[in-house]
Amino acid sequence: MSAVSQAQQIPRLAHTGRVTQLRVALSEWTKLRSLRSTLWSLFAGVLLTILLPVLFAAITSSHWGSMSPHERADRHPLDIALAGVNVSQLAIAVLGVLVITGEYSTGMIRASFTAVPKRLPVLWAKTAVFAVVAFLLMLPPVLIAFFASQAILSRHHILQISFSHPGVARSIIGGAVYLMLVGIFALGIGAIVRNTAGAIATFAGIFFVIPPLMNILPSNWNHAISKYLPSEAGRQLFSLTHDANSFSPGAGALLFVGYCALTFAIAAVLLVRRDT
Repeated sequence: MSAVSQAQQIPRLAHTGRVTQLRVALSEWTKLRSLRSTLWSLFAGVLLTILLPVLFAAITSSHWGSMSPHERADRHPLDIALAGVNVSQLAIAVLGVLVITGEYSTGMIRASFTAVPKRLPVLWAKTAVFAVVAFLLMLPPVLIAFFASQAILSRHHILQISFSHPGVARSIIGGAVYLMLVGIFALGIGAIVRNTAGAIATFAGIFFVIPPLMNILPSNWNHAISKYLPSEAGRQLFSLTHDANSFSPGAGALLFVGYCALTFAIAAVLLVRRDT
């Protein structure tokens, strides 16, 4: 029997599906939950978000009587509750990078683009799935960190703050939103760089190297420039108090979202123009 006759005997599928954004999103969800790096990165993010505030609150509570007035003034209860956000952002950023660069390192990105030739739906689906997962999984740890730290600090009335206090709920939820946007920003960088080490180094430079370097500038220059940095703009989402040298929560959020949109605009252009 010839190959042609064999091919003619293969039954046709009753239904052939077409590529839709929803189906691409379901595919990306399958990829995300099957990656080992997803579990470990999210576990690190959750652990750091809860553990650091609890540790910080325990140390503050036990040493409160021996602290100077200046040291006590620096221990705001909301800063204690959200101390883990500043550290766990690195774990979330690493996961955001791996969501896209992992496929480039294994070559699986070719299969993804073969299945979705227009390419951009893959980027949008990765972003949407990651954003939903990051927010839903990081909001509970932020809430737990707040109530756990408040329970530890219950001996000191001055360190008590209610969840219904003006701005507190916004700051707590803003902490989870900030982590989500950090991951999205890192995902955009990963899509641009297409290399895990390079993307993580780029993110670390923007968030952890450039801000301290601003301190070498004259103070008026530092105050004028620093508030426009992605990290500083984003932090206004979970900052309870603001001064003349920082944006309001709304303005800071819009600026940070703008940075995320810029990275994705660049990533989208490069994704369409590159071979893979």
